[in-house]
Amino acid sequence: MTKQSLLFFLPLLLVLSLGTAAQSTTAEKTASIRATTPNPLRFIVRGTSLIDLNQPEKPVFFRGMGYSPFLPGETPVLLMPPGNDDRYGKHLALIKDLGVNYLHVFPRFMPRNFFLALDKTDLVYSQDVWVWAYEEDFLAPAFQAKTLADIKDVIDHTYQVGRPDRLVLFSIGDELQAKCVTSTDARHPDVHDYQGKHLTVTGRTPTEVAITKLIDEAMDYELTRYGRRHLYCHTSWTHIGPVANRPDLEVSQESILVPDMGDLVCLNLYTYANGVRTSPPGSVTGTTYQGYLEQLAKELHKPILITQVGLSTSPIAPKPWVPGFGGHKVEEVPATLQSVWQDVRSARGRDVFCGLVFFELQDEWWKTAKSLEASTRHDPEDPEQWFGMYEVGKDNNLIPKGTIPATVKRLFTEP
Repeated sequence: MTKQSLLFFLPLLLVLSLGTAAQSTTAEKTASIRATTPNPLRFIVRGTSLIDLNQPEKPVFFRGMGYSPFLPGETPVLLMPPGNDDRYGKHLALIKDLGVNYLHVFPRFMPRNFFLALDKTDLVYSQDVWVWAYEEDFLAPAFQAKTLADIKDVIDHTYQVGRPDRLVLFSIGDELQAKCVTSTDARHPDVHDYQGKHLTVTGRTPTEVAITKLIDEAMDYELTRYGRRHLYCHTSWTHIGPVANRPDLEVSQESILVPDMGDLVCLNLYTYANGVRTSPPGSVTGTTYQGYLEQLAKELHKPILITQVGLSTSPIAPKPWVPGFGGHKVEEVPATLQSVWQDVRSARGRDVFCGLVFFELQDEWWKTAKSLEASTRHDPEDPEQWFGMYEVGKDNNLIPKGTIPATVKRLFTEP
């Protein structure tokens, strides 16, 4: 091809590329909420800020704690909710003493006694709505129908038992598995756009469309049945995006997931995670964590809530190919929490971050348990069971792990 011919065809080639392979990059992906869709009544998004209309003079920054109050002998694996007893008053007293102002709640059906205890505090909360993350096809009609029915049950529980006036957001799905993102995208190579009643996305991956459909239909259900809505997000993790230019991602560039299809971006962001540990140094602290934060702030144009960060103190780190996943000594954890806090608060573009949630209040013995007996023991080789700031001791009392809670309190009571 001559130079003149090449110059003639360049505009056409550019247009064609924007409609095909380049759709997978963040720059060409769009997500919008219809102007006619009502705003939530309390917590709203303005630009890249989260605003509490009860205190609208400054943007919100949540000092948060992940909360899953299952005790030994209780497990959601067997479809059990946490017990409806007096634990919640004790737990919330500890939480308030740490300087926490926000709870990220994981059980889908918290019992009435939790909300009665919540009434005695000024805490607000968000509701995680767990979606089966191991599905081979997130767009399959049967999966979409079953998942939407589960989401509706959680919304109904919020209005029948919960506290909608204290609720910040519903998170639809959490940490989709890379192999399932890949298989979904391979099954639907022509699905890139979606126009729902409230959400419109273009240039997206099939998996992003699948999550958008669930959020759109959940939002419509809440508005139709209850006449109001809350904020919505999907919680993702760095192994599958949204930052794309990292060598250790677990999906191809064509399947990068950017979780911006709701009101705000929610992201589990661990110091040792894929995508984070290969980031360039941050501008102030020099850590790869801050480097990742600063690229997020540059690329995304919605408020970003860091929904999980922490370290597991499991005695055994079972996956040498995932350094940092488990095996941390209790005395090592405070320094990492301090570092993360400094990274967030000093990052270039930090105003886009609307909160930091430490994961989590207490160890979760039920993780991966397949029976009641299994949920009563702490497995040394399972890091998922050891992320708590507190361990569960005699009579189910929460016992602080070294100075971890004191460190959280010191950080969260800073200006």
